[in-house]
Amino acid sequence: MSLENVELVRAICAPWKRGDYGSAEWADPEIEVVSPDGPTPGRWRGLAGMAEGYRQFLSAWDDVRTDVEEYRELDGGRVLVFTHTSGRGKASGLELGPISATTAVLFQLRRGKVTRLGLYWDRDRALADLGLASERSRELQRHPHIETIERY
Repeated sequence: MSLENVELVRAICAPWKRGDYGSAEWADPEIEVVSPDGPTPGRWRGLAGMAEGYRQFLSAWDDVRTDVEEYRELDGGRVLVFTHTSGRGKASGLELGPISATTAVLFQLRRGKVTRLGLYWDRDRALADLGLASERSRELQRHPHIETIERY
C-alpha cells in the first residue's frame, strides 16, 4: 500500500469537511473529472474544466460538506474514498431542504498529482464501475440493515 497516495488524498479531503472545495494544487493540469451520476453529471478536463464542474454543482447547494467514512487503496495509483455528502438545496433562492447521500470519490494518481477524479453520487455505481459490486453484496449479506439505513 502506498501510504503516500493515501496521505495525499487525506489532505485533499480534509478541507471538504469544512465545505472548502477551492484548492486545486493537488490536481494535474490535464486532470479529467467524471461525474457519471447525481445532480450534475458530466465530464470535464483540465483545471478550468474541474472548476466549472464544481461551480455547476455547488451553485445549486448551500453549505455543502463532504465527510470521509473510509479510505481504500485499490492499487498503487488509485484510492477510493467512501464519503457522505450533505448540504441544503436551493433553486431560484428557494430552500429545497437538506440533502444527504452516501457518495464515493475515486482518485487516480501519478507522481503526486491527481490525474483523474471520479465523483459518484451513488456509491453502489462506483463499486460496480470498479468491478467491486460483489464486495457490496457480501457486505449487505453480513449486515442487511445497512441497505435500509442508507435509503433514508
